[in-house]
Amino acid sequence: MTARAVPEPVALPSEPGALRSWASLAMLHGRYQFLETVRVPIAVIGNLLFPALAMFFFVVPQQAVAQDPVAATAAVSQLGTFAVISACMFSFGAGVAEDRALPFDPFVRTLPAGVGPRMAGRVLNGIVWCFLALVPLVLIAALFTQASLSAGELLGGLGMVPVVAFVFLLLGLAIGYSLSAKSAIAVVQAVLFPLAFAGGLFMPPQIFPAWLEVASRALPTRAARDLVVQVTSGVPAYGLAVPVLAGWAAVFAALAVMAYRRDEGRRFH
Repeated sequence: MTARAVPEPVALPSEPGALRSWASLAMLHGRYQFLETVRVPIAVIGNLLFPALAMFFFVVPQQAVAQDPVAATAAVSQLGTFAVISACMFSFGAGVAEDRALPFDPFVRTLPAGVGPRMAGRVLNGIVWCFLALVPLVLIAALFTQASLSAGELLGGLGMVPVVAFVFLLLGLAIGYSLSAKSAIAVVQAVLFPLAFAGGLFMPPQIFPAWLEVASRALPTRAARDLVVQVTSGVPAYGLAVPVLAGWAAVFAALAVMAYRRDEGRRFH
C-alpha cells in the first residue's frame, strides 16, 4: 500500500483592490475626486481665476500698497486666505451637493469601507486645490508687487493653508449635505462674499468704519485673515483671533455632523 500524496495548497490570485489599507482607499478617493474636478475645466479656471483677478483690481493698481513690502505682503495674504476659503466652500459646499444628486454617490456610501476613507479623500482633494489656487496669486505678487517672504514666513503661510481650509471645509460640508445642488451654489455665494467683505479679505479692516471693524472681529474670515497676515508679514492679529477661529470650527463641525447624519438617515433607511 502506498501513501496517498497530499495536494499542495493552491495560492489564490492576488487581488490588490480587495485588501486596500485605509490610507490607500483615502488616496484612491482623493485621486478620483481630483480627476473628476479636472475633467470640468471651467471649475478649474474659476477656482484659479477669481483670486488672481481680485489681485489685479484691488492691489496692483494701488501703487502705495503694491510698492510697500509689508502692505503688499498683507494684501497678498488676505487674498490668499480668500482663495483658500473659496476653494473649500465651492469644493465641499456645491461639490458635495452635486455628488449627492448622482446615482454613484449612494452606491459609494453603501460600500463596506465606510465614511472615513471617502471623507479623507475629499479633504485631501480640497487641500490640493487650495494650494493650486494660490499659484497664480503668488506669481502676480512676485511680478507686480514688492511682496516678499522669508523662508520662515513662507513655511508659516503654507502651514496656515490646511488650518484655514479645515475650518471652512466643515462649513462647506454642512451646506453640501443639507441642500440640493441648485440651492447649495446660491447659498455658498450668499455666505462666502459677505463673509469675505466683512472679514477684510478684499479691503484691510483698518479702513472699515469703527463699528464694522469691531463687529468683523467676531467673524471666522476676519480671524483667519488676521492670523495668516501675522504669520506672513508680522502684523499682529487681534488678541481673540485664535479662540474665535476655534469656536467657529466647533460650530461648523457640529453643523456638518448633523447635516451628514440627517442626510444618511433620510436616504438610507
